[in-house]
Amino acid sequence: MENQSKTFYITTPIYYPSGKFHIGTAYTTIASDAMARYKRLRGYDVRFLTGMDEHGQKIQEKAEEEGLTPIKYVDAIADTAKNLWKLMDISYDDLIRTTEDRHTKVVENIFQKFLDNGDIYKGKYEGWKCVPCESYFTESQLEDGNCPDCGRPVQRVEEESYFFNMKKYADRLLAYYEENPTFIEPESRKNEMINNFIKPGLEDLSVSRMSFDWGIKVPGDPKHVIYVWVDALTNYITALGYLSDDDSLFKKYWPADVHVVGKDIVRFHTIYWPIFLMALDLPLPKKVFAHGFIMMKDGKMSKSKGNVVYPEMLVERYGLDATRYFLLRELPFGQDGVFSPEAFVERINYDLANDLGNLLNRTISMINKYFDGKILTEDLVATEFDESLRAMIQQTVNKYEKSMEKMQFSVVLSDVWALISRTNKYIDETSPWVLAKSEEDRMKLASVMYHLALSLHHTAVLLQPFMTNAPKQTVEQLGLAADSLGWDTLEEDYKIPAGTTVINKGVPIFPRLDTEVEVEYIRQQMAITAPAEVEEEAVEETNEITFDDFMNVELRVATVKACEKMPKADKLLKLQLDLGYEQRQVVSGIAEHYAAEDVVGMKVIVVANLKPVKLRGELSQGMILAGQKDGVLKLATVDASLENGAQVK
Repeated sequence: MENQSKTFYITTPIYYPSGKFHIGTAYTTIASDAMARYKRLRGYDVRFLTGMDEHGQKIQEKAEEEGLTPIKYVDAIADTAKNLWKLMDISYDDLIRTTEDRHTKVVENIFQKFLDNGDIYKGKYEGWKCVPCESYFTESQLEDGNCPDCGRPVQRVEEESYFFNMKKYADRLLAYYEENPTFIEPESRKNEMINNFIKPGLEDLSVSRMSFDWGIKVPGDPKHVIYVWVDALTNYITALGYLSDDDSLFKKYWPADVHVVGKDIVRFHTIYWPIFLMALDLPLPKKVFAHGFIMMKDGKMSKSKGNVVYPEMLVERYGLDATRYFLLRELPFGQDGVFSPEAFVERINYDLANDLGNLLNRTISMINKYFDGKILTEDLVATEFDESLRAMIQQTVNKYEKSMEKMQFSVVLSDVWALISRTNKYIDETSPWVLAKSEEDRMKLASVMYHLALSLHHTAVLLQPFMTNAPKQTVEQLGLAADSLGWDTLEEDYKIPAGTTVINKGVPIFPRLDTEVEVEYIRQQMAITAPAEVEEEAVEETNEITFDDFMNVELRVATVKACEKMPKADKLLKLQLDLGYEQRQVVSGIAEHYAAEDVVGMKVIVVANLKPVKLRGELSQGMILAGQKDGVLKLATVDASLENGAQVK
């Protein structure tokens, strides 16, 4: 067990209030909340920060469009955000807004400190700006003339600006990466930062603007507004009272244990932010974890496509636990994942209603039927299956701890569901209905009921970071006290208290859904977000795709570490791939063209964000690229010097 005096500081990005938050924003926040809840469960003193990035040109323009002052506009969005986090039971300790005095005053002091230290100088900015991203780029950083982050058009700007001397700290930053290999996760994100931004030559950063006035003014030069990244990134320390009259929280919690961010803002958090901290002579955060995007089957979420999903709709109709579970189970944290109405409803029906809910209902029903609702704890006679179930319970706890520390939420939940499946199988193995026919087997039957209750109890404890209602409902139905959900109850010597009596009649905690009805409902709700259709001139259909479509495909370099032929499948090979940041299995139909031993060691290109599928009972986590002409197929390979996990562009 960890030392209970340890602190844990976790943050979400501060969200830009340019519109209503969709499930992408909720995903980041739920993941951070799950980690915060886990650490509290383990006895840590947790500080969980979220917030709002409320300055900038786009906010000023949005407010003007709606006939509001900027502060009135952001106040309304902030209220909406707080209501959403309340609905989703987000256990944050603080919500920082960049318009608050506690933030703006400190940002002015930080900027002045940079000036005094010679880290900032005045010059002239010439370059390209993406207004939606609030980002500036050099010509070489653009992709097909568009923003490299979102793919939208950029504007040419030229104005006087203050610049931060990034070059001064580039070598020091690279050394920090080298000395702290887990600073950026997944590791592939670190490779992108080094290869795409640092090695080509780190550009000095423009940190002020004169083209708008909604922001914090530069000390002594109020015609300049402090630009977004100095303003926004420093929230992680201003919220703790850095450079304020009371910096006790800063002394207690800094450096942050993990900044959770989306992959689109990795550069700002792993290059600009560490350099700002170096300039302030402050410790750097221990980790920046960059998760992927929630994609739709037809690409990114877009109101024009009618495919935006808002979390309120899911929570209000299907419950908070189901929504949180789906997002953290379906989408591997760190990679892009796909939301579909079908997958959402299937997870509820199969995982929650069938597997977990049915296990609880069957257990409660049998304890009531065979033992008048009492869980017997003494004089039990073990069955031949008890020991293996107990062993799996402890194995699950051990694996859970390791995966949670790596923030592998989907892996954690997969392991918990393996325990649930094993417990359901235990019922079939022990056949309680057969044991109930013989008085001689009564205490064996009691042992079965005890072990079912024990497994459900442990499952409830493990699910607490992910679900905020079901664990409490589970132990209540089992007749256990609320304090039975402590982490210490997972120790091997834990016993269900004698005299425990289950609820008289179990209530389904996850009712089964009508798949067809609910899928259609979700689609209708998504369609409501689309603007009214307008008549367009018919255009001949082609196989062309948009730039956004192409950018949705994530191609990665991988090395084939092992390969074997699939049994009873002449065309399939099963490959084990090393992507640098993780190992994956891919099933590929290349067996007619390659022997298994021929591909071992090859550097291949993998479609890394393809939804996993099962082929002939084997999981396939992606696709390797190949070309074919005149019946001859060849794998697409890359230069051996390219690191595993490198993105192919």
